[in-house]
Amino acid sequence: MQNPATHLVVMGVAGSGKSTIAAALSQQLGWACAEADEFHPQSNISKMTQGIPLQDEDRWPWLQEIQDWMTAQAAAGHSTVLTCSALKQTYRHLLAEAEGRVLFVHLDGGADLISQRMQGREGHFMPPTLLPSQLATLEPLTGDELAAGSLRLDISLPPQEIVAAVIAALAASATSAAVVSPAAPGAPASPAASVHPATSAT
Repeated sequence: MQNPATHLVVMGVAGSGKSTIAAALSQQLGWACAEADEFHPQSNISKMTQGIPLQDEDRWPWLQEIQDWMTAQAAAGHSTVLTCSALKQTYRHLLAEAEGRVLFVHLDGGADLISQRMQGREGHFMPPTLLPSQLATLEPLTGDELAAGSLRLDISLPPQEIVAAVIAALAASATSAAVVSPAAPGAPASPAASVHPATSAT
């Protein structure tokens, strides 16, 4: 029997607004929420703080930790909202192996807007100098991923419109009525207008 839990992975490069959107979705849906940054080992954080891009060998153990958390939440009957860059299709494939249904919400926007947002952030270990590396690594959601229910949304839209679009997409899903569950006690906490999913990133 398929696990009824749903995982919304809010993805995109640094500065795309993942935390803001994930927190709003978690609050409206009542789902457990976690930040992928919380799963990074200190070695990864140290590299990024120094402006050193992460390599695949840095990311695989981190992604596995995230997948394990998603599966544990699903086993307990909880749907989740998670922020994760999920830049490559292979990374998304690993996350999609978690128990439950995994949908990706790609927050996409132009480099200038994202850079401006990063410049305005305070207290985050990811420096703006790593944005070009992230943009170069980013692989857009594929046609198959979009057909399976994942979304690509424009970050220039107001956050409330993005959140409304995601919730509307969930409501339109044939399984949406079966997947809503309360947030897990003690889960890591992170802080409708017409929106059309696109088939490629800018």
